[in-house]
This record gives sequence, C-alpha cells and structure tokens, in this order.
Amino acid sequence: MTNTVKQIQADIATPDKAPAQPLFEDGKWVWERHYPEGISWKAPILKKPLFHIVDQAAERYAHKTAIEFQGRSWTYAELGKMVNRVAEGLQKFGVTKGTKVGLFLPNSPYSIMFFFGVLKAGGTVVNYNPLYVERELASQIEDSETDIMVTLDQQALVDKMNAMLKTTRLKKVIVCPFGETLPFVKMLLNTFAQNNTAKVDADSRHIPFSEIVDNPGRPIAIPVDAQEDVAVLQYTGGTTGVPKGAMLTHANCYANMMQIVTWVKDLRYGEDSIIGVLPLFHVFAMTVVMNCSIYAGLKILLFPKFDVNEVMEAIKKHRPTLFPAVPAVFNAIANAPNVGDYDFSSLRFCITGGAPMAADVQRLFEEKTNSRALAEGYGLTEAAPGCTFNPPVGKKKPGSVGQPVPGTIVEIISRDDGKTVLGVGEKGEVCISGPQVMKGYYRRPEATAEQIKNGRLHTGDVGYLDSEGYLHLVDRIKDLILVRGYNVYPRMVEEAIYLHPAVEECIVAGVPDAERGENVWAWVKPAAGKTVSADALKEFLIDKLSPIEVPRKIIVREKPLPKTAVGKLSRKDLLAEEGIIRK
Repeated sequence: MTNTVKQIQADIATPDKAPAQPLFEDGKWVWERHYPEGISWKAPILKKPLFHIVDQAAERYAHKTAIEFQGRSWTYAELGKMVNRVAEGLQKFGVTKGTKVGLFLPNSPYSIMFFFGVLKAGGTVVNYNPLYVERELASQIEDSETDIMVTLDQQALVDKMNAMLKTTRLKKVIVCPFGETLPFVKMLLNTFAQNNTAKVDADSRHIPFSEIVDNPGRPIAIPVDAQEDVAVLQYTGGTTGVPKGAMLTHANCYANMMQIVTWVKDLRYGEDSIIGVLPLFHVFAMTVVMNCSIYAGLKILLFPKFDVNEVMEAIKKHRPTLFPAVPAVFNAIANAPNVGDYDFSSLRFCITGGAPMAADVQRLFEEKTNSRALAEGYGLTEAAPGCTFNPPVGKKKPGSVGQPVPGTIVEIISRDDGKTVLGVGEKGEVCISGPQVMKGYYRRPEATAEQIKNGRLHTGDVGYLDSEGYLHLVDRIKDLILVRGYNVYPRMVEEAIYLHPAVEECIVAGVPDAERGENVWAWVKPAAGKTVSADALKEFLIDKLSPIEVPRKIIVREKPLPKTAVGKLSRKDLLAEEGIIRK
C-alpha cells in the first residue's frame, strides 16, 4: 500500500526501521543532511482529486496561455471550460465512477482535455500507445476493462479502433477531429492531415467529438477518495516484462506533482514555459509536462512528435525555461549539425529520465548548447513516476540520478536475502517508499505482492547511495549479462563506448552462448559524417573495460537504433529485430 508522508515520518522514528549508519542517523536520512538549500524533505504533500488543478489554474491563470500547439493556443480559462464540457458529455454517455476510458491519442490538446474530463466525470484514464499493434491493444483493452476509447480521426488510428470494436469488449469510440486543433490557415495547408482523415461510420458506436462537448459544461460532481480511487491505469512491463496496469490513485499523482514542483523551487508560477515533446500517454510526460505545468500555470509548448529542428525553432521563438526529455532527445540536439545556430540560454532546467543517460551525452549537450541546465532524474511507472532528481540549482553529479524528492525514501536492499538494508556505497536493489507509490497492479494481487514488500517498492534496479544521498544506478537486474558467472552491466559498457567521439547511439546486450552462458554484444550508430569500425572500437575499449566486459561482437550500422514511442533506445526491440529474442 502507498505510504503517506506522515506515515513515512512515523517510520523514521521507529528504531528498527532505520538502516545501518551512516545512511540514517540523528533522526535524518543521509540526503536530508545534504539537501538543496531552501527545500525541505519534510515539505507537506497534499492528497486531492487530481482534476482540482485544472479548476485552480482556470481561476488563477485564466488569461495565461495553457497550451500552444502548432501555432494555435488555448488559455487556462478556455481549457477549464473545455474540460467541464468533456466531463458532462462523458457522463451523458455513461461514464461514472470507475468507468475505464482509454486515451488512444498522440500529443494534441485533446490529450489534456480528455485526461481531466474523464477524471472529473468520475472515470479512470487508461493510457494507450498509438503505435500499439492490434494484438497489444486487444490485450490491454481486455485486461483493463476499457469500454470507451478516445482517438483522432486519422485513418490508421480509426482502423485499429474499428477492429477493436469487432473483437474486444470495447463498446464506443469517441473520434476527435485533428484539423480543428490547427489554426485556420495551417488547417488548409495541412494536406497530410486531410489525406489521412478517416471516414467514420455514422452509428451508435462512433461518437463525434462535437456530441461530447455539446453542453453547457456543468458535470455532476462525483465524490472522490483521493487515497483509494484510481485516477490512471498506466501499463508497464514492470520487472517481469509482462504488461500490467499500475493503479495510480489521485493521491499518488497529486503527491508526485507536488514533490516535483517543490523540488524546482525557483519555478515562476504563471510565467514559465515548458517544452512538451514527450508523449503524454507516457507517465513521465503525464506528470512533468502536463500535471506539474497545469498546477504551476505554465505554458505548455506541445508537439505531436519530436523533430529536432522544430524543437530548436520553438526554443528560439518562445524562449522556454523547462525541457523534460529522454536522453535520446538531448543526444539528437547535441548532434544536430546546426545546433550552434541556436541560443539555449533561456533553459533553466532540462530534466532527463526514462532511460540511463551516458555521461558523455550530458557532456556533449552542455558543450554544444553552452547550457549547464541538464540534470538526470529517476523514476518508474509504479511511482507516478518521479523518485529522485539532481537539483536544478546546486550540486549536480554527472552519472548520478540525484537525491530523493520530498517525502521519498530510497533504500538499497541486499540481493542476497531481499531484506537487509545496506549502507552508503553498498550495491543492491533500489527500493522506494513514498506517497507516490502505486496502490498495486490492477487485478494482479500476486504481482503486487511480489513488487511491494514491507511497504517498499522493489524497482529491479541495481544501485547505491553515496555519502551525500545521491543515488547511482548500475543497471537493471533483468539486463545483467552473466559471462562465465561474472556480472557485466550493460550500462557500464555503453558508458565506455559513448566516450568514442564518433559514436552517437549505442545499445549493449547479452546474447546466449552455450559455453560462456552469455556474450556481450554491442550495436553502434556513428554520428553524422563520422565513421568507426568494430575493430577500432574494440581497440579503443581495451583500457576502459575489463577483458570480460569488452564486447565479443560489435555491429556498426548506419540506420538509427530502434526506440520506444517515448524516444528511449530499446534493447528489447533491437534484440527482436536481430532475431535473438521473440518480441
């Protein structure tokens, strides 16, 4: 079960809860003694229905821009009114407390309107990746018990939803017109959208957006128990690789939002702006780009997808102050041939997470952009997701994912017995406690019990805490490569490969071997205009890795390495592409 801050503070006072010195002494955790100035680890973390932040922003920041999308903007007052109309419309079509409503949407204003509209109607949001194939969609629809889906009127999306209406429990599809999110002139010029617009069946199972919002915007108020009621079912492979719905309550989501805005202490409410290039169906963007921004009245510069030149042009035009993204995005900017033509000085905090960031990627980004704003954080879907961050102002440690955010306890548990709390510098499994930790996995009590033990969320990550409470990740337990019984951590090998100036992207993985158990293989894409051979890379690595860590095989390829929808390099997809595993 989720721990509240009050419960956590009570636990701190319990002698048998405290780990070995010096991780915890004199009533303080090690990170508390080295926390950024002006931030308290014991800062109050509220528990409220998540949709309250839209009502609050509509009142406080009514005339401020909430969303800027493809040249068209919406104020917070307009966003608040639209959320209310969506909520009332959903209620008229049967959405009530606990109804699962799927969002099958690429980034667009509809993503935000329906996310909060569903919550205000009493429903639970189920996020879907628009790139899912029909098999993946059908599995998640059945597992989550999704009855209503929201999508755009794009042919590929509508075709998939029509198939789901025939083969799954899905009952209705709400279809939103993409063209109406664009300025009039751009709508006329957007031939791509026009050519891909679907002809939607006129029947009771297909509901046009216009019918949803044809009302005065006065939804019935639904009582919400923030601590218990599930706001979002966010699907994740967890530590087993089997997709499961993490039940994130209103309190989980609200708490993590507050933890992050508390951490970014110099945030200028109602004034700052944020780059929204991460897909909002991903938990990182859901919390940092959407929830935190609305709470603080920020302008969200929303992009339908990542395009390096469009993002740099937006930075030039809008002068944003915050930029959350995965390492691959910052790597792409650092390697853009025209990066030197742009001024990045407006960026005060670039948050990276979702995947490990090689130290060389951070060095290159800072060198090419002349920015020192990039800082790595850490989280996981089951924690809504933020757990640790390097501070936006203060001591950043390259190679570290920072200190625990307010109200969050990070403990390192021995992998030998799964119970012993280790001290500073000792490597073990990273475990998290805090108000952002999920309620559990939907309809999977056994999986929940396996993941949450003694109040701790077991992450499946190997790491250690240093003497100032900064968390250092070594690797994923499931990604460990066992070569003749020796542990090889892919991240360590990737870090060494990224030191080569010709390397832009790299993935390291274990490949089964009858004699050695597994062999270390590496796949590398050179940066534009540069070349490197497998033999040259092996020679380069001789003094940087032990002999057992140097890849037995290095594959150099010109095409980009596969990535997930959120832009993370995907080891799983690469191994499937190479025929080493079945996807």
